[in-house]
Amino acid sequence: MPRILDGAAIAAEIKQEVAQEVTKLAARGIRPGLAAVLVGNVAASQIYVRSKVQSCADLGIYSDLITPPATVTTEEMLALVAQLNARDEIDGILIQLPLPAQVDTKALLDAIDPAKDVDGFHPVNAGRLQAGRPALAPCTPAGIIEILKRSGIPISGQHAVVVGRSDIVGKPAAMLLLHQNATVTICHSKTQNLGEVTRQADILVAAIGRPGFITPEMVKPGATLIDVGINRITDPAEFARFFVGNAKREASFAKRGSTLVGDVHPAAFEVAGAYTPVPGGVGPLTIAMLMANTVSAAKMRRGL
Repeated sequence: MPRILDGAAIAAEIKQEVAQEVTKLAARGIRPGLAAVLVGNVAASQIYVRSKVQSCADLGIYSDLITPPATVTTEEMLALVAQLNARDEIDGILIQLPLPAQVDTKALLDAIDPAKDVDGFHPVNAGRLQAGRPALAPCTPAGIIEILKRSGIPISGQHAVVVGRSDIVGKPAAMLLLHQNATVTICHSKTQNLGEVTRQADILVAAIGRPGFITPEMVKPGATLIDVGINRITDPAEFARFFVGNAKREASFAKRGSTLVGDVHPAAFEVAGAYTPVPGGVGPLTIAMLMANTVSAAKMRRGL
């Protein structure tokens, strides 16, 4: 039986460590602070940001939720970022993506003070990460490393294949794995004979944004599968392609009309030695690492 890597349990462990760090900082008169900027009324973003704000409250981190209207301009957002950069009680600035079409997302992310860039998206932090220097790393890739380490999965000397080359997950995940002495291959939608490459992976990271893209024949028996994808399925035919015969999932789908599937086909997990489930795998780590980054930013800004 393949081993399930419980992201929720690992996230809880990290949050407990963060809470202990917050307590130590409080003894020195320091309270880490996170500003969360949520533009407009996108339901999924609202749920996600609320969970981040709640995590701050649970761990003793100060949070400020700022909610500009969906009609906000790039200039107004840049002015807001400038204000947050100047606020000393704010250690981390989180801008929930996606932003409305009229807002220049790249300009906005570039305007964040790199010392407060808790998402790790700023080019300065990306450069520091590549150079192996202290930096705020993107939360999901950092969470992947924590899952592997805390689950006792060897990284050094292993062949890690990352499917997906986004600036948010694929590229930084590859760089973090490289820093852990893995031999890393990055694949993407234009990679030829993709299955031949993925079958060589001791650690296979799926972050391509396509439901069930990694199939059983693409997986090396006994490999560790890290499934970053979160895809909502509403079509019954597509649901049947992934979960036919799964009574629990079928009951849930009949009740809700939707379910989540990752970038790995569920049948591929049976080939693996260990895997992260969807939901409950990589997802919980993203918020836990955001909390950890906020505390790291508070310490680094004060030279601690």
